[in-house]
Amino acid sequence: MDNSRRSFLRQASLLSGLALSLPNLASATDFAPAANMSGYRAPKIDRVKIAIVGLGNRGEGAVSRFTYIEGVEIVALCDRHTDRVNKQQQKVVAAGLPEPKHYAGDDGWKRMLDEEDLDLLYICTPWQLHAPMSIAAMEAGTHVACEVPIGLTMDELWNVVRVSERTRKHCMMLENCCYDFFELITLNMAQKGLFGELIHAEGAYIHDLLDLNFSKTYYDDFWRLRENIRLHGNLYPTHGIGPIAQCMNINRGDQISTLVNIQSADFHMAQKAKELAQKDQVFQPFVGKAYRGNMNTTVMKTSKGKTMMVQHDVTSPRPYSRIHLLSGTTGFAQKYPSKGMSFTNHKNGHAWLPEGELSALETQYTPDLVKLIGERAKAVGGHGGMDFIMDWRLIDCLRNGLPLDQDVYDAASWSAIVPLSIQSSKQNGRQLNFPDFTKGNWKTNTPVNLSLEGGGNTGVRAIKKPGEGQLQV
Repeated sequence: MDNSRRSFLRQASLLSGLALSLPNLASATDFAPAANMSGYRAPKIDRVKIAIVGLGNRGEGAVSRFTYIEGVEIVALCDRHTDRVNKQQQKVVAAGLPEPKHYAGDDGWKRMLDEEDLDLLYICTPWQLHAPMSIAAMEAGTHVACEVPIGLTMDELWNVVRVSERTRKHCMMLENCCYDFFELITLNMAQKGLFGELIHAEGAYIHDLLDLNFSKTYYDDFWRLRENIRLHGNLYPTHGIGPIAQCMNINRGDQISTLVNIQSADFHMAQKAKELAQKDQVFQPFVGKAYRGNMNTTVMKTSKGKTMMVQHDVTSPRPYSRIHLLSGTTGFAQKYPSKGMSFTNHKNGHAWLPEGELSALETQYTPDLVKLIGERAKAVGGHGGMDFIMDWRLIDCLRNGLPLDQDVYDAASWSAIVPLSIQSSKQNGRQLNFPDFTKGNWKTNTPVNLSLEGGGNTGVRAIKKPGEGQLQV
């Protein structure tokens, strides 16, 4: 072998090793978008034929909520477990609606996509199934609404984007916290310029789930516990990032450019597994495992020089918090631990607004969407009503051919924090480049539009639940 050949192979080997250490942006530059799905208006669907797959904690709540929304036909239900499907079928019938088709087993969802003529697949399964199911549904000609996150690897996220653009099917990630009441108010205020130009924002998912992660019944086959062993990073970032990303016009005027993640050690989960295994052998497989650390802190910078921080801790004994903090050139808002705002034009810009003034501002800047559906959403329920607002809004947009508030680029970007945080943490907090799923369209994409113009005409049914009185909505 001549020297030039050896030199070439040495350089190729070095470059190959370097590529393995860089963030996985495979596909970041190897394709042109077939369509820009930001602001995309799909053809109107008068009556949305929906199937729900995954009838555990989130899925059964979704079934209940959709029985209240007019213009929806629940045509099929699917879960691994037959008894769950039977139970939810009975719920739909008890609501006075036609019985949905029954699909069960590990491959029941595939048969359902083959056999049913669907407009929307609503996915509430464990995380590792989200991307495969979303892709298969869009390939089958169906819009997708999927629980968080939309995928766990960069390849999955890019594939979801590609398929959505090629098939021109919506792929919405069901980030319900974007539809909570204070978050919607602050989004409206940010778009109206009350905070000036936003400089920094913070979000989080701080929720003590230690006991639930080790529950024998709450997460099917301990799937979430297994993910906390397999994945060491910010595993559930979308509740925190979603609302603040919309306020900061991420993918719609600005873009996340870099990310850093640091992780504490695990101070609870390994010990919990050891303690439980001493009393119950079912927990023995979880002993001696390396668990994700208690606190993950992800810091991001945008193309316009703004910063964002998102935290994840589901094992420490702390009060629930999503933080939801917005800091601008003329104003500030924060939801947790206590709700408050401050503004430079207030007589004391260093102090919180008095409760009366805060309440008046919230009333003034409550979006029309909340004015229309908010009280009925609280009556139906679902995390205080935000789940119902999300579902109602999704159906209203599909029925009226309106752009969705969350598009496939939001789904991919917010979910990308999972694999990138894992990689950054593994490399001792290394700064990584963030992929541009919009392929440059973020520069001209328009901000989220919560206007009811062209929609707002989807009704809400008053339903008598079994054993309950009439629910007035």
